[in-house]
Amino acid sequence: MSLIEDATLGIHIVAGFTALFAGLGAIATKKGGRRHRRAGRIYVLGMAVVAVTSLVLFVIEPDLGRTFLALLAVFSYYFVFSGDRVLSRKRPADTPQRLDWIAVGLLTLSGVGLLGLGWYFLTNGSEFGTIMLVFGALAVGAGVQDIRKFRSEESTPREWFYEHISRMGTAYIATVTAFSAVNFDFFPVVAAWLWPTFLGTPLIYFTIRKYKRQTRSRASPTAD
Repeated sequence: MSLIEDATLGIHIVAGFTALFAGLGAIATKKGGRRHRRAGRIYVLGMAVVAVTSLVLFVIEPDLGRTFLALLAVFSYYFVFSGDRVLSRKRPADTPQRLDWIAVGLLTLSGVGLLGLGWYFLTNGSEFGTIMLVFGALAVGAGVQDIRKFRSEESTPREWFYEHISRMGTAYIATVTAFSAVNFDFFPVVAAWLWPTFLGTPLIYFTIRKYKRQTRSRASPTAD
């Protein structure tokens, strides 16, 4: 490795660990509180550095492995970006801006790229293609869903809150996935990459469901 590549990889690893612990801090602290916001800002910054360094490593050596990681970086950071951006669209009248459209376009393209790589790997007998196909399908699905949402004029007053939880939760799943894939070598390869998605997705669903119930409960009139 060159000195630049070594330095980039080192920054990538440090940023990844920072995001892992900052994200856990944001999850564990009171939503909207000072500690939550501080941990969230550190998490967003850490994931931004992870994404940028992944792209730099790809530019230094654009092989298939780093192509996958670069596409995955776009996929992962989109949820960080959109989860943070949605905080600026709290009112139903707030609409997506050009930057939001560019981001969702990049997400969708990364998903198509992951699907293509997944098909290539599977046809060449590599089970790693399954991982790429799963993430590719998730990226394309999320991209199409967001494009439809951006074009729709319908929204609810608290939708931004639920989207923030969903996006940041999905981003943190990606953070845990990266940690698992590198360190949990006692798992089969596919399991090491996919268990955070299968475990984390229901947790996000039930968390949002809990907050929706609380919102409905506060909105309901109490009996005399």
